[in-house]
Amino acid sequence: MDDMNSFQATDTIVVPNTKPSMLIEKLPCLPALLGKLAFKSSTYEVSDSLPSLRAQHKDLLIDAKHLARYRALCGFQPGSKIPATYLQSLAMPLVLNIMSNSQFPIRAIGKMHLRNQVSVLEKFDLRQPVTLTVSVGDSILTSRGLEWNMDFSAVVDNQLVWSGFSTYLYACETGMSRREKPKLIRGDNPQDWLVPKGTGRRYGRISGDCNPIHLSSLTAKLFGFRSAIAHGMWSKTRCIAALEDSLPELGYTVDVDFMRPLYLPSKVKFYTRQLESGQHFTLFNKRGEKAYLTGLIS
Repeated sequence: MDDMNSFQATDTIVVPNTKPSMLIEKLPCLPALLGKLAFKSSTYEVSDSLPSLRAQHKDLLIDAKHLARYRALCGFQPGSKIPATYLQSLAMPLVLNIMSNSQFPIRAIGKMHLRNQVSVLEKFDLRQPVTLTVSVGDSILTSRGLEWNMDFSAVVDNQLVWSGFSTYLYACETGMSRREKPKLIRGDNPQDWLVPKGTGRRYGRISGDCNPIHLSSLTAKLFGFRSAIAHGMWSKTRCIAALEDSLPELGYTVDVDFMRPLYLPSKVKFYTRQLESGQHFTLFNKRGEKAYLTGLIS
């Protein structure tokens, strides 16, 4: 997995973050955020630096019923344990708040999610308040365009209990050479899954990620997709759920690279293989020819 996330100096350019930091603490309602995002346009130009924006939600209380619905939608067994990706779903309004800010130069709607990492660091009582923070992280120029990170953290009782990041793509011409694609690893005895047509809408309601590319074929076609696609974070979480019985309670990281869109509905194959570096997993199309994602639990 390290090979998949490493970048060669010849095919990337790091874009320094030189703009002053700003903390966004006032969170407008989700419909208002989505309205701002729908009408926002991109003003980004190659070599621009991204603003150092942060958004924070203090004293967030976890809703047990919401957690149960999330677990069920993503394929977990009934229980109260927090999936590794759950806190990121709660942070989605913070992400949207940053991307809707007038200082952020990229339109979020329609942008592709390239990779994600989450780390479960400590256990905590679900009744304790959580402080979630999202910030604009590092960015680099590649052959595909600008790739930028949104960094996440969760603090309970002054202790960091969870962290992660997501990498997104703003497609634009950079004149840079393409990187060699990593060799994909399969496993043995794949599981066959059916991903239903309405998965994007249902996950959007749970997570707050209502990007039109996930909601319907009609809205997805407006952004160049032939039909609605599954959220990358749903796909990742579904894979984690399939490995739930082998996960430790804390002290682990789940890395994923998203390879291509998972159109809805679809039949897929889930592969796993134990490596020295950790539990590797992949999600392929029904013929086992094309990968949707590849990941590692370490």
